[in-house]
Amino acid sequence: MKAIVDRDLCIGCGICEQTCPEVFRMGEDGLAYVIDDDPPHEAYDDIAACVEMCPVAAISIAPA
Repeated sequence: MKAIVDRDLCIGCGICEQTCPEVFRMGEDGLAYVIDDDPPHEAYDDIAACVEMCPVAAISIAPA
C-alpha cells in the first residue's frame, strides 16, 4: 500500500498527520506530504482512515 497526497487539493487541515504521523507530515508550505512510501502493515488502517477523513479527498491509496 502506498499513500498519495494530491497537494493541488490539500488544504492543510492536518487530520492526516494527527491520525497517522508515521506516514504523513505537514510541510513548511502548510500542505501534507507522505514521509514513508513503504509503510508497515500496522499503519494500513490509519492510512485508510485518513483517506476517509480528508475533507477534500486529497489522500488516496495505490498498490505498492
